[in-house]
Amino acid sequence: MKRYLAGLVLLAVPCVLPVHAQEKQNFVINTGTPEGQALQSIGQETDDAKKNTLEQDFLAKYPKHEAAGWVAGQLEAALLAQKDNDKVLQVAEAEYPNVPDMDSAYYALKAAVAKEDPTAAKQWAARTAEAAHKVIASEKAPSNDEDKHQLEYAKQVDEYADYGLYVLALKEPPKEEVDLVDALIKQNPRSQYLPEITSSYFAALSKAGEGGKACPAADRMAVDKNAEAMLFAAECAWRANKADRVVSYGTKAAEAVNTRAKREGVNEAEWATQKAALLGTANFYTGVGYTMEMRYGPANKALRAALPELKGNQQLYGMALFDLGLANYSLGKAVGDRGQMRQGLQFFQQSAQISGPMQDQASRNAKVVLGELGGR
Repeated sequence: MKRYLAGLVLLAVPCVLPVHAQEKQNFVINTGTPEGQALQSIGQETDDAKKNTLEQDFLAKYPKHEAAGWVAGQLEAALLAQKDNDKVLQVAEAEYPNVPDMDSAYYALKAAVAKEDPTAAKQWAARTAEAAHKVIASEKAPSNDEDKHQLEYAKQVDEYADYGLYVLALKEPPKEEVDLVDALIKQNPRSQYLPEITSSYFAALSKAGEGGKACPAADRMAVDKNAEAMLFAAECAWRANKADRVVSYGTKAAEAVNTRAKREGVNEAEWATQKAALLGTANFYTGVGYTMEMRYGPANKALRAALPELKGNQQLYGMALFDLGLANYSLGKAVGDRGQMRQGLQFFQQSAQISGPMQDQASRNAKVVLGELGGR
């Protein structure tokens, strides 16, 4: 069955962290050692070019020193400001395996995104997220402003690990987009950026010849506020004739939409339109799921709520009208309510006027119901 999902990809507001914001220094400089003297010289140097040279010399001589990660982060920040992305990645790749450092990974990810290098971005996003998680986990309840700043900084770096994959995925051809989103799902299945790229991701899977991954991926992504993934999962359950899952995903999608906050950059009118479209599709799946279970009361309620938002999608609109015909006819027939049976007839007649998979059956059903009502 062809997929029709409501919703638009929203423009994300990037998590932009200043280059000078860095992880706090967690080592003591001992000026009685060559390493300490070198670190002191780095800290005192005011000429940027000379400072970069000193930092490179330190990393070459003391690659496993406890301060090496901090020095690498300082050097990468300077190189990033100079837009020397290749050098940033070179420094990070040489140093990070020796002394994993959050700043070093974060700046390398920024360089990979700037270069639009999917392979490097996947590698450094994973490292950035891992390093940020360690910092966040190691921080006790902040007792002062410095600790609060450090914890907030680590959380922002963690968010950027998701954002880097997301923003690059939007620019890449289907195969690379799929790989980047797969990495994001693995990294953080609850990422705030997944709902924004879900529809594009499923389209990319089809274009990349990997459509078979779509339904399992939808199940994994259908968490928290990702109504788009829930709607795709509902469709998968519909095609698999699993009525309970259709109802479950449709209901959860509606809840997700109703509790999702409006993102920055989207005005109230745009959000209202997007929300109505998503809710319409969610109510549609909930209604058809109930129809499959022959629970015609809740099916009638959900489908009536969905109908106004489905008019732009003739296939779903025709299906909704057909199931409304079935629900109202069945409810009326059960209690001898000819008025509700007549409503069912009207829905069948409307469905029969719409080209689609239910058109012929709707026409036949309308004739049967019309006969039961004495031709009136």
